[in-house]
Amino acid sequence: MLRITVGDFEFAARLEEEKAPNTVAALRGLLPLESKLVQARWSGEAAWVPLGWELELGIGAENATSYPGPGELLLYPGGLSEVEILFPYGATLFASKMGQLAGNHFATIEAGKERLPELGNAVLWDGALELRIQQS
Repeated sequence: MLRITVGDFEFAARLEEEKAPNTVAALRGLLPLESKLVQARWSGEAAWVPLGWELELGIGAENATSYPGPGELLLYPGGLSEVEILFPYGATLFASKMGQLAGNHFATIEAGKERLPELGNAVLWDGALELRIQQS
């Protein structure tokens, strides 16, 4: 399980270890992760955590999707866009200014999911929020 804190919001997410073992292993190497969650510009009702162009995770597509549901967290390992975590809170089509992307579905929010629309409104209207992801 992951414990995710975004501003005043608390979430717990189940790791998708059977479907995305390499992605989960790469993510564990980044933990604890402290960054900012910002509104995604091209992906609809989603926020993202930019991790940079220079980060090399050594993974490819694994359990990849362009259409995650609310709370289905994606890790994009880089390529057409920078490495990032996508944090969908509503209807999402994962994309960048280069076009549609597919990210690796590595975790699913189980606790706190009902607050995702509220999180979306906060990120959209109030701006970037502090984020911390850690193993629980």
